[in-house]
Amino acid sequence: MITISHVDKDLVIDSWVLTGYCTYENALAQLYPLIGRFDAQRKIQSQTFYERLRRDILQGCIMPPITVAIVADNVDFSTEFDFQTYINNNLENGYILDGMQRLHNLRLVSEDKYFNAQRNLYLSVVIAAKKDMLLYRMITLNNGQKPMSPRHQIEVLTQELFDFKELGIAVQSEKERSEKIVRGAFNLADISKGYLAFLTENLNNENTKIIAEKMDELIVSKIMQTGPTSGIEFQSVLAMIDRFAEDAYAKAWLKTQNNLIGFCVGIKTSHALVTGFTPTEFGELCLRFDEAFKAINATKVNLGKYRRDLSFKYIRSIDTLKDYGVSELIDWCNEETAT
Repeated sequence: MITISHVDKDLVIDSWVLTGYCTYENALAQLYPLIGRFDAQRKIQSQTFYERLRRDILQGCIMPPITVAIVADNVDFSTEFDFQTYINNNLENGYILDGMQRLHNLRLVSEDKYFNAQRNLYLSVVIAAKKDMLLYRMITLNNGQKPMSPRHQIEVLTQELFDFKELGIAVQSEKERSEKIVRGAFNLADISKGYLAFLTENLNNENTKIIAEKMDELIVSKIMQTGPTSGIEFQSVLAMIDRFAEDAYAKAWLKTQNNLIGFCVGIKTSHALVTGFTPTEFGELCLRFDEAFKAINATKVNLGKYRRDLSFKYIRSIDTLKDYGVSELIDWCNEETAT
C-alpha cells in the first residue's frame, strides 16, 4: 500500500501533487508494472550502467523519489479528499514520469539474498485533469535528459495518451503502415506534429536549418513559455477532426500535414465558433481555401510553408473569412503573403 503524507496543488498545471512512500515490496508490486505503459519510452539502460545504484540499494541508500502521474477528470478533488484510497485503487492507470530506470534496477537487485524489501521508496504523484497538463509536466521534468528528445516524447505520448479507437478515423504509425495500409487512415506522425504545434503555438517545429539538439531546446523553451494548455484540450481537437472527417473533402484537407498543423494552432482561437460547423460546412470552407490557394505562384514561394501559415491564419480568423468568396480569399492570400 502507498501511504500519502502530504497533499498540495500545482497552480501552473492545475493539478494535485501528493508526496508519499511505500515499501520496496509494494513498489515492485504496484509501480514496477507501470514502466511498460509507454511502449516506446526511453529504453532500459544496460545492467552495468546502474551497477553502483544497485550496490547502494543493498547497502541501504535512499533513492530519489519516483514520479507517477494519473489523468483523472470528473473527480471533485479537494484538500479533504481521501487521496490515499484513491491512489491505491487507481494506480494501475498511472504512468511513470520519472524513475523508470530506478524501478528497473530495484527489480534486479530484489533478486539478491541481502535485499531488504521493507525499506521505503519515496514518491511524488501528480493527478492531472488533462492529458495536455501531464505532457507539459513530463517535458519540463525530463528536459535535459538525452535518451529521448522532446519531439520523440510527444510522438510517444500522442500514441499512448490518446485513445484513437474511440474515433471514427483510423490513425496508423509508420510501423503499422509498413505491415498493412488502412486506406484513408491519418498518419500518426502528422497527428503528433499537430499536437506539438498545438502545445507550442508554433508552426515551425521542423526547421532543418537548425541542428536537432538546438531545435529540441527551442521546443522545450516554447512549451515552457506557452505553459500548459488552458481552455481546450487536444482530445477535443481530435474529436473535431474526427467529426469533420465525415466530409470527404474536409478529411482530405485535414490529412494534408501542413493544413493539419495550421488547423491545430488556429483552432485554439476559433474553437467555440468552429465547433458549430457541420462537416459539410467545414468541407466547403476547405474547398474555398484551396481554390484561393491555387492562385499563389508555386515557382516563387515555398508552398508548404505558405500552406501551413495561411491555413493557420484562415482557421484563426474563420469568424470573418467564412463569409469570403474565392475571389475575396485570393485577395486575402495576396495581402497575407505580400511581405
